[in-house]
Amino acid sequence: MKTTIPGPLDRKTNTLLIWWRVWVETAAIPLLEVLPRGFDIILSLVLIVVFSPALVLRAMLAKSKLGKVFVTLQLIGRFRMPFSRLRFAGNTVGAELAVLFNILRGDMAFVGPRPMTEEEVLRLTPAQGIRLTLRPGLFSPYGLRRKVGIAYDSETTSDIDFYYSETVQGNAGLIARSLIGDLLAGGSLRPTPPLLHFFGIDITNTTMDEAVGWMVKRVKDNKPAFVAFVNPDCLNIACQNDQYRQVLSTLATRVLPDGIGINIGCRLLGVSLMANVNGTDLFPRLCEKSAAEGVSLFLLGSKPGVAEAVSLKMRERFPALSIAGVRDGYFKQEESGQIVEEINSSKADILLVAFGAPKQELWLAEHHHQLNACVCLGVGGLFDFYSGRLPRAPVWMREIGLEWTWRLLQEPGRMWRRYLIGNPLFLYRVWKQKRMANSL
Repeated sequence: MKTTIPGPLDRKTNTLLIWWRVWVETAAIPLLEVLPRGFDIILSLVLIVVFSPALVLRAMLAKSKLGKVFVTLQLIGRFRMPFSRLRFAGNTVGAELAVLFNILRGDMAFVGPRPMTEEEVLRLTPAQGIRLTLRPGLFSPYGLRRKVGIAYDSETTSDIDFYYSETVQGNAGLIARSLIGDLLAGGSLRPTPPLLHFFGIDITNTTMDEAVGWMVKRVKDNKPAFVAFVNPDCLNIACQNDQYRQVLSTLATRVLPDGIGINIGCRLLGVSLMANVNGTDLFPRLCEKSAAEGVSLFLLGSKPGVAEAVSLKMRERFPALSIAGVRDGYFKQEESGQIVEEINSSKADILLVAFGAPKQELWLAEHHHQLNACVCLGVGGLFDFYSGRLPRAPVWMREIGLEWTWRLLQEPGRMWRRYLIGNPLFLYRVWKQKRMANSL
Protein backbone atom coordinates (compact mmCIF):
# COMPACT_ATOMS: atom_id res chain seq x y z
CA MET A 1 0.00 0.00 0.00
CA LYS A 2 1.28 3.45 -0.94
CA THR A 3 1.74 6.02 1.75
CA THR A 4 1.19 9.67 0.87
CA ILE A 5 3.50 12.14 2.61
CA PRO A 6 1.55 15.25 3.59
CA GLY A 7 2.63 18.38 1.73
CA PRO A 8 2.65 21.94 3.06
CA LEU A 9 -1.03 22.40 2.23
CA ASP A 10 -1.96 19.17 4.05
CA ARG A 11 -0.02 20.20 7.14
CA LYS A 12 -1.71 23.59 7.13
CA THR A 13 -5.13 21.98 6.81
CA ASN A 14 -4.37 19.55 9.63
CA THR A 15 -3.22 22.40 11.84
CA LEU A 16 -6.40 24.34 11.17
CA LEU A 17 -8.49 21.29 11.96
CA ILE A 18 -6.64 20.77 15.25
CA TRP A 19 -7.17 24.40 16.26
CA TRP A 20 -10.84 24.19 15.25
CA ARG A 21 -11.31 21.14 17.48
CA VAL A 22 -9.56 22.83 20.41
CA TRP A 23 -11.73 25.95 19.95
CA VAL A 24 -14.95 23.93 19.82
CA GLU A 25 -14.09 21.92 22.94
CA THR A 26 -12.72 24.79 25.02
CA ALA A 27 -14.68 27.82 23.84
CA ALA A 28 -17.62 27.13 21.55
CA ILE A 29 -19.46 24.60 23.72
CA PRO A 30 -19.13 26.66 26.93
CA LEU A 31 -20.22 29.73 24.92
CA LEU A 32 -23.34 27.92 23.72
CA GLU A 33 -24.12 27.08 27.36
CA VAL A 34 -23.62 30.70 28.41
CA LEU A 35 -25.84 32.20 25.72
CA PRO A 36 -29.19 30.87 27.03
CA ARG A 37 -28.26 31.98 30.55
CA GLY A 38 -27.37 35.45 29.28
CA PHE A 39 -30.73 35.59 27.53
CA ASP A 40 -32.47 34.72 30.82
CA ILE A 41 -30.57 37.35 32.80
CA ILE A 42 -31.19 40.14 30.30
CA LEU A 43 -34.86 39.34 29.76
CA SER A 44 -35.62 38.90 33.46
CA LEU A 45 -33.89 42.20 34.29
CA VAL A 46 -35.80 44.02 31.57
CA LEU A 47 -39.13 42.58 32.77
CA ILE A 48 -38.35 43.39 36.41
CA VAL A 49 -37.61 47.01 35.44
CA VAL A 50 -40.69 47.28 33.23
CA PHE A 51 -42.98 45.72 35.84
CA SER A 52 -41.27 47.30 38.87
CA PRO A 53 -44.31 49.43 39.82
CA ALA A 54 -46.55 46.36 39.66
CA LEU A 55 -44.01 44.28 41.60
CA VAL A 56 -43.74 46.87 44.38
CA LEU A 57 -47.51 47.30 44.55
CA ARG A 58 -48.08 43.54 44.62
CA ALA A 59 -45.49 43.09 47.39
CA MET A 60 -47.05 45.86 49.48
CA LEU A 61 -50.52 44.38 48.97
CA ALA A 62 -49.36 40.92 50.08
CA LYS A 63 -47.57 42.32 53.15
CA SER A 64 -50.49 44.47 54.27
CA LYS A 65 -53.14 41.77 53.84
CA LEU A 66 -51.29 38.59 54.76
CA GLY A 67 -48.28 39.79 56.69
CA LYS A 68 -45.78 38.29 54.25
CA VAL A 69 -44.58 39.12 50.76
CA PHE A 70 -43.87 35.66 49.33
CA VAL A 71 -45.06 32.10 49.58
CA THR A 72 -42.66 29.41 48.42
CA LEU A 73 -42.82 25.95 46.90
CA GLN A 74 -39.85 23.64 47.41
CA LEU A 75 -38.68 22.19 44.08
CA ILE A 76 -35.60 20.52 42.62
CA GLY A 77 -33.46 22.44 40.17
CA ARG A 78 -30.36 21.88 38.07
CA PHE A 79 -28.01 19.13 39.29
CA ARG A 80 -30.64 18.11 41.88
CA MET A 81 -30.18 21.33 43.85
CA PRO A 82 -33.30 22.29 45.84
CA PHE A 83 -34.72 25.81 45.52
CA SER A 84 -37.73 27.79 46.65
CA ARG A 85 -40.02 28.87 43.81
CA LEU A 86 -41.32 32.32 44.67
CA ARG A 87 -44.89 33.54 44.39
CA PHE A 88 -46.44 36.67 45.84
CA ALA A 89 -48.74 35.81 48.73
CA GLY A 90 -52.44 35.84 47.94
CA ASN A 91 -54.44 34.88 44.88
CA THR A 92 -54.87 38.24 43.24
CA VAL A 93 -53.48 39.17 39.80
CA GLY A 94 -49.69 39.28 39.47
CA ALA A 95 -48.83 36.58 42.01
CA GLU A 96 -46.71 34.68 39.49
CA LEU A 97 -44.53 37.68 38.62
CA ALA A 98 -42.28 36.81 41.57
CA VAL A 99 -40.83 33.94 39.53
CA LEU A 100 -38.76 36.55 37.67
CA PHE A 101 -36.46 36.69 40.71
CA ASN A 102 -35.96 32.91 40.52
CA ILE A 103 -34.94 33.27 36.89
CA LEU A 104 -32.61 36.19 37.60
CA ARG A 105 -30.72 34.34 40.33
CA GLY A 106 -30.45 31.14 38.26
CA ASP A 107 -32.89 28.82 40.04
CA MET A 108 -34.93 28.60 36.86
CA ALA A 109 -34.80 29.54 33.19
CA PHE A 110 -37.51 30.98 30.99
CA VAL A 111 -37.44 27.77 28.91
CA GLY A 112 -36.59 24.31 30.20
CA PRO A 113 -38.07 21.11 31.59
CA ARG A 114 -40.90 21.49 34.08
CA PRO A 115 -39.57 21.91 37.65
CA MET A 116 -40.22 18.81 39.76
CA THR A 117 -40.80 18.06 43.40
CA GLU A 118 -38.36 15.85 45.30
CA GLU A 119 -40.83 12.93 45.13
CA GLU A 120 -41.04 13.21 41.33
CA VAL A 121 -37.25 13.35 41.00
CA LEU A 122 -36.85 10.18 43.06
CA ARG A 123 -39.05 8.34 40.55
CA LEU A 124 -36.86 9.29 37.56
CA THR A 125 -34.87 6.56 35.84
CA PRO A 126 -31.15 7.14 35.14
CA ALA A 127 -31.97 7.88 31.49
CA GLN A 128 -34.61 10.41 32.49
CA GLY A 129 -32.15 12.12 34.83
CA ILE A 130 -30.68 14.01 31.86
CA ARG A 131 -33.39 16.65 32.41
CA LEU A 132 -31.68 17.54 35.71
CA THR A 133 -28.62 18.85 33.85
CA LEU A 134 -30.78 21.76 32.67
CA ARG A 135 -32.36 24.56 34.65
CA PRO A 136 -36.10 23.96 35.04
CA GLY A 137 -38.16 26.32 32.95
CA LEU A 138 -41.15 28.59 33.33
CA PHE A 139 -42.12 27.39 29.83
CA SER A 140 -41.44 23.90 28.50
CA PRO A 141 -41.91 22.26 25.09
CA TYR A 142 -44.11 19.57 26.64
CA GLY A 143 -46.19 22.11 28.54
CA LEU A 144 -46.83 24.07 25.36
CA ARG A 145 -47.97 21.01 23.42
CA ARG A 146 -50.14 19.83 26.29
CA LYS A 147 -51.97 23.16 26.37
CA VAL A 148 -52.94 22.92 22.71
CA GLY A 149 -53.65 19.20 22.85
CA ILE A 150 -50.75 17.79 20.80
CA ALA A 151 -48.52 16.39 23.59
CA TYR A 152 -48.57 12.89 22.08
CA ASP A 153 -45.03 11.95 23.14
CA SER A 154 -44.05 11.60 26.77
CA GLU A 155 -42.72 14.49 28.84
CA THR A 156 -39.38 12.66 29.08
CA THR A 157 -39.09 12.43 25.29
CA SER A 158 -39.81 16.16 24.96
CA ASP A 159 -37.22 16.99 27.63
CA ILE A 160 -34.52 14.89 25.95
CA ASP A 161 -35.27 16.46 22.56
CA PHE A 162 -34.97 19.90 24.16
CA TYR A 163 -31.65 18.93 25.79
CA TYR A 164 -30.10 18.24 22.38
CA SER A 165 -31.65 21.14 20.48
CA GLU A 166 -31.73 24.17 22.82
CA THR A 167 -30.76 27.52 21.28
CA VAL A 168 -31.39 31.13 22.27
CA GLN A 169 -33.46 31.66 19.13
CA GLY A 170 -35.43 28.49 19.82
CA ASN A 171 -36.07 29.57 23.42
CA ALA A 172 -37.39 32.95 22.32
CA GLY A 173 -39.69 31.27 19.82
CA LEU A 174 -40.98 28.82 22.40
CA ILE A 175 -41.79 31.64 24.83
CA ALA A 176 -43.79 33.40 22.11
CA ARG A 177 -45.63 30.20 21.18
CA SER A 178 -46.34 29.44 24.85
CA LEU A 179 -47.95 32.85 25.35
CA ILE A 180 -50.17 32.20 22.31
CA GLY A 181 -50.89 28.72 23.69
CA ASP A 182 -52.00 30.28 26.98
CA LEU A 183 -54.50 32.39 25.05
CA LEU A 184 -55.84 29.34 23.21
CA ALA A 185 -56.06 27.22 26.36
CA GLY A 186 -57.51 29.91 28.60
CA GLY A 187 -56.30 30.79 32.05
CA SER A 188 -58.74 29.00 34.34
CA LEU A 189 -59.12 25.33 35.19
CA ARG A 190 -62.15 23.77 33.53
CA PRO A 191 -63.80 20.38 33.92
CA THR A 192 -62.76 17.58 31.57
CA PRO A 193 -65.88 15.53 30.83
CA PRO A 194 -65.62 12.10 29.14
CA LEU A 195 -67.93 13.31 26.37
CA LEU A 196 -68.06 16.66 24.59
CA HIS A 197 -71.39 17.77 23.16
CA PHE A 198 -71.52 19.80 19.95
CA PHE A 199 -74.81 20.32 18.10
CA GLY A 200 -76.28 17.01 19.25
CA ILE A 201 -73.12 14.99 18.51
CA ASP A 202 -71.16 13.30 21.31
CA ILE A 203 -67.38 13.44 20.92
CA THR A 204 -65.16 11.18 23.03
CA ASN A 205 -62.79 13.27 25.13
CA THR A 206 -59.69 11.10 25.36
CA THR A 207 -55.94 10.92 24.78
CA MET A 208 -54.10 9.78 21.68
CA ASP A 209 -52.61 6.70 23.37
CA GLU A 210 -55.98 5.62 24.73
CA ALA A 211 -57.66 6.03 21.34
CA VAL A 212 -55.01 3.93 19.56
CA GLY A 213 -55.05 1.28 22.27
CA TRP A 214 -58.86 1.16 22.18
CA MET A 215 -58.90 0.47 18.43
CA VAL A 216 -56.36 -2.34 18.62
CA LYS A 217 -58.16 -3.85 21.62
CA ARG A 218 -61.44 -3.86 19.65
CA VAL A 219 -59.65 -5.96 17.03
CA LYS A 220 -58.22 -8.32 19.65
CA ASP A 221 -61.63 -8.69 21.32
CA ASN A 222 -63.36 -9.03 17.92
CA LYS A 223 -65.72 -6.15 18.70
CA PRO A 224 -66.63 -4.21 15.52
CA ALA A 225 -66.24 -0.43 15.69
CA PHE A 226 -66.89 2.50 13.39
CA VAL A 227 -64.73 5.54 14.19
CA ALA A 228 -65.16 9.06 12.82
CA PHE A 229 -63.06 12.19 13.27
CA VAL A 230 -64.72 15.60 13.33
CA ASN A 231 -63.31 19.10 12.96
CA PRO A 232 -65.28 22.38 12.80
CA ASP A 233 -65.93 21.86 9.09
CA CYS A 234 -67.38 18.39 9.73
CA LEU A 235 -69.67 19.77 12.44
CA ASN A 236 -70.78 22.58 10.15
CA ILE A 237 -71.66 20.00 7.48
CA ALA A 238 -73.53 17.92 10.06
CA CYS A 239 -75.71 20.93 10.89
CA GLN A 240 -76.91 20.95 7.26
CA ASN A 241 -76.72 17.26 6.32
CA ASP A 242 -79.23 15.21 8.33
CA GLN A 243 -77.92 11.87 7.05
CA TYR A 244 -74.33 12.68 8.06
CA ARG A 245 -75.46 13.96 11.46
CA GLN A 246 -77.42 10.75 12.01
CA VAL A 247 -74.36 8.65 11.20
CA LEU A 248 -72.21 10.60 13.67
CA SER A 249 -74.80 10.69 16.45
CA THR A 250 -76.16 7.13 16.29
CA LEU A 251 -74.07 4.81 14.11
CA ALA A 252 -70.47 5.75 14.92
CA THR A 253 -69.04 3.82 17.86
CA ARG A 254 -66.73 6.72 18.62
CA VAL A 255 -66.37 10.26 17.31
CA LEU A 256 -62.93 11.80 17.98
CA PRO A 257 -61.94 15.50 18.13
CA ASP A 258 -59.79 16.85 15.30
CA GLY A 259 -58.25 20.30 15.26
CA ILE A 260 -57.61 23.44 17.26
CA GLY A 261 -61.14 24.65 16.48
CA ILE A 262 -62.60 21.94 18.72
CA ASN A 263 -60.23 23.07 21.48
CA ILE A 264 -61.43 26.67 21.17
CA GLY A 265 -65.03 25.47 21.03
CA CYS A 266 -64.51 23.56 24.28
CA ARG A 267 -63.16 26.70 25.89
CA LEU A 268 -66.29 28.63 24.84
CA LEU A 269 -68.42 25.90 26.42
CA GLY A 270 -66.39 26.00 29.64
CA VAL A 271 -64.81 22.54 29.35
CA SER A 272 -61.33 21.20 28.55
CA LEU A 273 -60.21 19.06 25.64
CA MET A 274 -57.85 16.28 26.72
CA ALA A 275 -56.07 16.02 23.35
CA ASN A 276 -56.39 16.86 19.69
CA VAL A 277 -56.91 13.25 18.56
CA ASN A 278 -56.76 13.93 14.83
CA GLY A 279 -56.36 11.17 12.26
CA THR A 280 -53.15 12.57 10.77
CA ASP A 281 -51.23 12.31 14.06
CA LEU A 282 -53.01 9.09 15.04
CA PHE A 283 -52.09 7.18 11.86
CA PRO A 284 -48.36 6.51 12.49
CA ARG A 285 -49.11 5.58 16.10
CA LEU A 286 -51.79 3.18 14.93
CA CYS A 287 -49.30 1.69 12.45
CA GLU A 288 -46.70 1.26 15.19
CA LYS A 289 -49.18 -0.36 17.58
CA SER A 290 -50.60 -2.57 14.82
CA ALA A 291 -47.11 -3.75 13.86
CA ALA A 292 -46.39 -4.67 17.48
CA GLU A 293 -49.72 -6.47 17.93
CA GLY A 294 -49.90 -8.24 14.58
CA VAL A 295 -52.91 -6.23 13.35
CA SER A 296 -53.29 -5.68 9.60
CA LEU A 297 -54.54 -2.57 7.75
CA PHE A 298 -56.30 -1.87 4.46
CA LEU A 299 -55.88 1.59 2.90
CA LEU A 300 -58.78 2.76 0.74
CA GLY A 301 -58.99 6.18 -0.86
CA SER A 302 -57.22 9.18 -2.38
CA LYS A 303 -55.88 9.41 -5.94
CA PRO A 304 -54.40 6.43 -7.84
CA GLY A 305 -50.94 5.59 -6.53
CA VAL A 306 -51.26 7.55 -3.28
CA ALA A 307 -52.35 4.65 -1.04
CA GLU A 308 -49.55 2.50 -2.52
CA ALA A 309 -47.01 5.21 -1.65
CA VAL A 310 -48.36 5.42 1.91
CA SER A 311 -48.11 1.63 2.25
CA LEU A 312 -44.50 1.64 1.07
CA LYS A 313 -43.43 4.48 3.38
CA MET A 314 -45.14 3.10 6.48
CA ARG A 315 -43.73 -0.40 5.94
CA GLU A 316 -40.27 1.14 5.59
CA ARG A 317 -40.86 2.94 8.89
CA PHE A 318 -42.42 -0.09 10.63
CA PRO A 319 -41.04 -3.25 8.95
CA ALA A 320 -43.36 -5.56 10.92
CA LEU A 321 -46.48 -3.69 9.76
CA SER A 322 -48.92 -5.73 7.69
CA ILE A 323 -50.73 -3.77 4.96
CA ALA A 324 -53.28 -6.31 3.73
CA GLY A 325 -54.31 -4.24 0.72
CA VAL A 326 -54.61 -0.82 -0.91
CA ARG A 327 -57.11 0.71 -3.31
CA ASP A 328 -57.61 4.24 -4.61
CA GLY A 329 -60.91 6.03 -4.05
CA TYR A 330 -61.74 6.64 -7.70
CA PHE A 331 -64.44 4.08 -8.45
CA LYS A 332 -68.10 4.19 -9.39
CA GLN A 333 -70.86 3.65 -6.86
CA GLU A 334 -71.89 0.39 -8.52
CA GLU A 335 -68.36 -0.94 -7.95
CA SER A 336 -68.71 -0.68 -4.16
CA GLY A 337 -69.74 -4.33 -3.84
CA GLN A 338 -66.55 -5.39 -5.61
CA ILE A 339 -64.48 -3.13 -3.34
CA VAL A 340 -66.11 -4.67 -0.26
CA GLU A 341 -65.24 -8.17 -1.54
CA GLU A 342 -61.65 -7.07 -2.14
CA ILE A 343 -61.35 -5.74 1.42
CA ASN A 344 -62.90 -8.87 2.90
CA SER A 345 -60.63 -11.12 0.83
CA SER A 346 -57.61 -9.31 2.25
CA LYS A 347 -58.66 -10.32 5.80
CA ALA A 348 -57.63 -6.85 7.03
CA ASP A 349 -58.38 -6.08 10.68
CA ILE A 350 -58.62 -2.30 10.32
CA LEU A 351 -59.95 -0.38 7.31
CA LEU A 352 -58.97 3.24 6.76
CA VAL A 353 -61.18 5.10 4.27
CA ALA A 354 -59.89 8.39 2.86
CA PHE A 355 -62.71 9.88 0.77
CA GLY A 356 -63.13 13.07 2.78
CA ALA A 357 -66.09 13.96 4.99
CA PRO A 358 -68.95 13.25 4.76
CA LYS A 359 -68.52 10.88 1.79
CA GLN A 360 -66.33 8.42 3.70
CA GLU A 361 -68.71 8.20 6.69
CA LEU A 362 -71.76 7.79 4.44
CA TRP A 363 -70.00 5.05 2.45
CA LEU A 364 -69.05 3.22 5.64
CA ALA A 365 -72.57 3.62 7.02
CA GLU A 366 -73.93 1.95 3.88
CA HIS A 367 -71.43 -0.91 3.79
CA HIS A 368 -70.08 -1.47 7.30
CA HIS A 369 -72.41 -4.43 7.94
CA GLN A 370 -70.94 -6.14 4.86
CA LEU A 371 -67.32 -5.45 5.83
CA ASN A 372 -65.35 -8.03 7.80
CA ALA A 373 -62.73 -5.51 8.97
CA CYS A 374 -63.24 -5.17 12.71
CA VAL A 375 -62.49 -1.44 12.96
CA CYS A 376 -63.39 1.04 10.22
CA LEU A 377 -62.16 4.65 10.24
CA GLY A 378 -62.87 7.64 8.05
CA VAL A 379 -59.53 9.45 7.85
CA GLY A 380 -59.99 12.36 5.43
CA GLY A 381 -56.91 13.48 3.51
CA LEU A 382 -54.13 12.01 5.63
CA PHE A 383 -52.90 9.71 2.83
CA ASP A 384 -51.77 12.82 0.95
CA PHE A 385 -49.43 13.74 3.82
CA TYR A 386 -47.91 10.29 4.36
CA SER A 387 -47.46 9.62 0.65
CA GLY A 388 -45.41 12.81 0.37
CA ARG A 389 -47.89 14.44 -2.02
CA LEU A 390 -48.53 17.30 0.42
CA PRO A 391 -46.10 18.55 3.12
CA ARG A 392 -47.39 18.76 6.68
CA ALA A 393 -47.36 22.11 8.49
CA PRO A 394 -44.19 22.75 10.55
CA VAL A 395 -44.39 21.76 14.22
CA TRP A 396 -44.21 25.38 15.37
CA MET A 397 -47.37 26.18 13.40
CA ARG A 398 -49.17 23.22 14.94
CA GLU A 399 -48.05 24.35 18.39
CA ILE A 400 -49.88 27.66 18.00
CA GLY A 401 -52.94 26.22 16.29
CA LEU A 402 -52.18 27.56 12.81
CA GLU A 403 -52.05 24.32 10.82
CA TRP A 404 -55.26 25.42 9.13
CA THR A 405 -53.50 28.46 7.66
CA TRP A 406 -50.88 26.12 6.16
CA ARG A 407 -53.63 24.10 4.51
CA LEU A 408 -55.26 27.30 3.28
CA LEU A 409 -52.00 28.42 1.67
CA GLN A 410 -51.52 25.00 0.06
CA GLU A 411 -54.97 24.86 -1.54
CA PRO A 412 -56.60 28.31 -1.30
CA GLY A 413 -59.17 27.62 -4.03
CA ARG A 414 -60.51 24.56 -2.22
CA MET A 415 -60.00 25.58 1.41
CA TRP A 416 -60.93 29.26 1.64
CA ARG A 417 -64.63 28.64 2.27
CA ARG A 418 -63.92 25.95 4.87
CA TYR A 419 -61.64 28.17 6.96
CA LEU A 420 -62.46 31.83 6.28
CA ILE A 421 -66.22 31.29 6.46
CA GLY A 422 -66.50 27.94 8.21
CA ASN A 423 -64.37 28.68 11.28
CA PRO A 424 -66.27 31.84 12.33
CA LEU A 425 -69.57 30.05 11.57
CA PHE A 426 -68.58 27.15 13.83
CA LEU A 427 -67.69 29.49 16.70
CA TYR A 428 -70.98 31.34 16.24
CA ARG A 429 -72.87 28.05 16.45
CA VAL A 430 -70.96 27.11 19.63
CA TRP A 431 -71.77 30.49 21.16
CA LYS A 432 -75.42 30.00 20.20
CA GLN A 433 -75.46 26.52 21.74
CA LYS A 434 -74.04 27.86 25.00
CA ARG A 435 -76.53 30.73 25.04
CA MET A 436 -79.45 28.34 24.55
CA ALA A 437 -78.14 26.06 27.31
CA ASN A 438 -77.83 29.00 29.71
CA SER A 439 -81.37 30.11 28.99
CA LEU A 440 -82.85 26.77 30.03
